[in-house]
Amino acid sequence: MFTGIVESVATLLKVDSEGTNKTFSFQSPIANELKIDQSVNHNGVCLTVVAVEGDTYQVTAIEETLIKTNLGDLAVKDKINLERCMPANGRFDGHIVQGHVDQTGVCTAIEERDGSWLFDFEYDASTGNLTVEKGSICINGVSLTVFNSETNAFRVAIIPYTYEFTNFHSLKAGDRVNLEFDILGKYIKRILGSYTM
Repeated sequence: MFTGIVESVATLLKVDSEGTNKTFSFQSPIANELKIDQSVNHNGVCLTVVAVEGDTYQVTAIEETLIKTNLGDLAVKDKINLERCMPANGRFDGHIVQGHVDQTGVCTAIEERDGSWLFDFEYDASTGNLTVEKGSICINGVSLTVFNSETNAFRVAIIPYTYEFTNFHSLKAGDRVNLEFDILGKYIKRILGSYTM
């Protein structure tokens, strides 16, 4: 389990294909603290570390993950957000993030507001996912608060720290992002839906 509080950014060095799988080699300042078989959140996607050497490490994404996320869009030198799993003895700073991306969305607009940024996103609401005003959303692994919640769109505000220390500073209108909707909202929606059948 994760919190959506990004602790580092990694740079993609290489992508190797084997059948329908892709193995990504990343360089990161926390690589030497990782170990094989550890779960790490990559742009919101929980992946298992399969190799570590110095300041680089590798993870493999299967076809299902590549279809449902934006990992297949990555190119060498792209930066991704990283978070190791939540320690059981610390403060819970973000919200419950599983690292299981529900779907991708698209950044539709970015507005600089004299020290902060407003990002607008759209997603396919026919999948059954939803946001609520002042609820939580995880975008590329970053825990954020929703506002201007609509049926298939929402807005988030990004503070300077988040803008600088995540890959939000490289997002452009038209880019695909990974979305994980709030797990509590998903459970409530499922329970209520089972009573209306």
